[in-house]
Amino acid sequence: MKVDFRVCLITDRKLVPGEDLLGTVRKSLDGGIRAVQLREKDLSGRELFRLAERMRELTSACGAKLLINDRADVALAVGADGVHLGVLSIPPQEARRLLGPEAIIGCSAHNGKEVREAEEGGADFVTFGPVYPTPSKAPYGPPVGVAALDRACRAAAIPVFALGGIGPARLAEVARAGCHGVALISGIIAAADPRAAAKEITEYFAHAICGAEVAKEGEP
Repeated sequence: MKVDFRVCLITDRKLVPGEDLLGTVRKSLDGGIRAVQLREKDLSGRELFRLAERMRELTSACGAKLLINDRADVALAVGADGVHLGVLSIPPQEARRLLGPEAIIGCSAHNGKEVREAEEGGADFVTFGPVYPTPSKAPYGPPVGVAALDRACRAAAIPVFALGGIGPARLAEVARAGCHGVALISGIIAAADPRAAAKEITEYFAHAICGAEVAKEGEP
């Protein structure tokens, strides 16, 4: 299974206390994160490439996946596991053509139509949101809400990750909506203790999955 993670950490170095992005990601990986989306939109291609090289070394050492936001060329150059595409990025089928069949292709989606388009284009998963209010997504309009997440999860044949305003207090609600997992920025990146924040969130999904499997085994 390509999408073998339940929590995807999205980077934003401007939210990192002390501006030590790599150090913060390392702590997050120590806390159990196994997928990182490098999303630093303001960097030049050269700057992003250099940072992606170091992030690839870090994630590889921890057995974690690395996805590059939007830039299939940078993903290819550093040997990342795949890309995450916005609604205005190249189509997922073109990213697949460039990166190959084993690459992980994620897509952003804000409504059911965009989920279907991503799925039909060959995406491996979608992030859906923003589910709750969050500063990073404020320019894109109001949050879609849990009911819309529930509908998207029911309709999709690929994993759906809840995105936007996700923190420990909201994990149970989005999990009940049927999401495969969560994608988040500030809930870990801006935390006073990124390792502890990552551990709490990743362990929630590990326990939820284990509980679901036990319940399934006990069904007549």
